[in-house]
Amino acid sequence: MPDTAAPVKCLVWDLDNTLWQGTLLEDPQVLLPDSVRDVVMALDSRGILQSIASKNDYDKAWSRLEELGLAEYFVLPRIGWGRKSDSVIEIAERLNFAHSAIAFIDDQPAERAEVTFHAPEVRCYPADEALMLPGRAEFSPEVVTVDARRRRQMYQANFRREAEKESFTGPDEEFLRSLDLVMRIGRADGEDLSRVEELTLRTSQMNATGVHYSDAVLRGLLTDPDHEVLTITLTDRFGPHGAVGVMLLERHLAVWHLKLLATSCRVVSFGAGAVILNWLIDQAARAEVHLAADFRRTDRNRMMEIAYRFAGFTDEACGCIAALGTDGTGHRDAAGPGGADIERMHLIPARRSEPATMRLMSPDLASYARG
Repeated sequence: MPDTAAPVKCLVWDLDNTLWQGTLLEDPQVLLPDSVRDVVMALDSRGILQSIASKNDYDKAWSRLEELGLAEYFVLPRIGWGRKSDSVIEIAERLNFAHSAIAFIDDQPAERAEVTFHAPEVRCYPADEALMLPGRAEFSPEVVTVDARRRRQMYQANFRREAEKESFTGPDEEFLRSLDLVMRIGRADGEDLSRVEELTLRTSQMNATGVHYSDAVLRGLLTDPDHEVLTITLTDRFGPHGAVGVMLLERHLAVWHLKLLATSCRVVSFGAGAVILNWLIDQAARAEVHLAADFRRTDRNRMMEIAYRFAGFTDEACGCIAALGTDGTGHRDAAGPGGADIERMHLIPARRSEPATMRLMSPDLASYARG
C-alpha cells in the first residue's frame, strides 16, 4: 500500500483531459487552464519534480507543451504508446527515487489501476483532484530551501552533463576540466542553515559522523567566534549542483577540530571530497595547527573513512587532542551531539596544492587564525 504520509518527490502527469482540456489527436489546440498552470508552477517552486506519462504522439505533444510555455517544467517525459506503468517505473528508476516518492495523476480509472497493479507504492490521483494537490500534506514540504526551489534546473543540468560524459572519449580528468567546475566554500549565513540541516539529514554515505545538527544549534554556532560553519557549493558550465557539502570546524590554539564533514554523493565522481579536505589541510598548515576529525562508523559511510585515510588522517595519539576534552565528543556545550562511539582521527598538516580539475573560491581561515 502507498505511504500517504511520505512526501512526494515527483508527480507524473497524464496529458489528455488531465493536464490540458481535450484530446490532442482530436483537437491540436487543446487548452491549458490557468488554474492547472498554477499547480504546476506551485509544485515546481516547492522542489517537487514533475514528469509526463502519456499515450500520445511525442512530437505533437511536446510541441503543444512548448507552445503553452510549459515544456521546461517536465523532466524525463515519457510520451508514446506503451503502458503507463512502464513509463512511471522508468521515471522513478532514472531519478533514483523509491516508488513511494512518486505520484501519478490521470483522468482514466483504468490507467490508474494499471499503474497501481504494477507499481503499488505509487500514489495515484484522479484528474479532478489536480487543483487540490498543492494543499495536500504530501505535496507541502515543511522547509523549501534555495536548492529545492531550483531542483528541476539542477536535475536537467545533470541530465545534460551525463549525456556529455557518455559521448566524451578522453580521460576522466580531461572531462572534469572541460566542465569548468567552480567550487565555493563560504561561511554559512541564516539563509544557508536549512540547506546545512538538510545535508546532515539526507547524506549518509559521505557523512563522517551521521550527527544531525538542528537549525537552532547551527544558529548558535554562527555567532560563536570559535566555530566555523562552512557550506560548499559547486557549479559548472551546465548549471548549478547546489549545496554539496557542509563543514563544522572548531578552532583551538594548537588544533582545529573538524566535528562534521558531509558531502553529497552526487559529486563524489568529481572528487569534491578530496578537494575540500585538501583545502582544509592546507589552511591548517598555513595556520601552523594540527587537525583532529571526528568519525563515527555506520553501515553506510565507509567511503568517508577512506577519504579521511587517503587525505592522511590516522589514529595516532597526539597531545593536542587533550584540548578537545575526554568525553569522545569534543563539544564544549550541550548543543553538540556525539557519543562514545565517535573516534577521533589526527593529522599533522602540510601544504597542499590547488585542485587540478576545478577552480576553488574560499575564505582565508589561516589568516583569521593568525590574527
